[in-house]
Amino acid sequence: MLKIRLDKVGKRFNRGWVFKGISCEIKPDEPMVVLGSNGSGKSTLLRIISGSLTPSHGEIFYELDGHATPVEELYQNVSIAAPYLDLIQEYTLEEHIEFHFKFKQLVEGVALDHVPDMLNLHENKSKPLKQYSSGMVQRVKLGLAILSKTPMLLLDEPSTNLDAKGIVWYNELLKQFAVNRTVVICSNERTEEYQFCVQELSMENYK
Repeated sequence: MLKIRLDKVGKRFNRGWVFKGISCEIKPDEPMVVLGSNGSGKSTLLRIISGSLTPSHGEIFYELDGHATPVEELYQNVSIAAPYLDLIQEYTLEEHIEFHFKFKQLVEGVALDHVPDMLNLHENKSKPLKQYSSGMVQRVKLGLAILSKTPMLLLDEPSTNLDAKGIVWYNELLKQFAVNRTVVICSNERTEEYQFCVQELSMENYK
């Protein structure tokens, strides 16, 4: 299990602060939602939490199974789905699944050949992603992240491009596979994305 602690974390680009002074703890089975309008710094904070971006001020600490973990080793323990992370459009779904799970373990109890069915994309598994709708691509992004066996799960605006059935699918998949994981959701007030979260952080409080 992975615990995260932010101590007065801030990020500045050039001379302007995106946010500053964020202190909080994120624990397994206490999912957190980060709320804010577009441009408020939600995605920037998520990238800092993931270890892919360095804060301009403050520190962030990771504790995996009771042991301090350096940020350089964090990538092995993180799954992320975000609008700014692209998939390979020329790959089919089957190729994406095979490629992705060379680097991440699949959650227990699921076989690779079951994944297309779990994404409701079995009939399209041999098509390249460039032929997918935006909603289908979003299901692939979310499915690969949620079905990866990692202690940390980061989702940025997860209901983007999902219809009503897609949102139900997303919530059911999370309910089944987000147990005992450290989960952070970024949202611009779409409650269907984060109704299960027990912690809330508003970016407007850190300007």
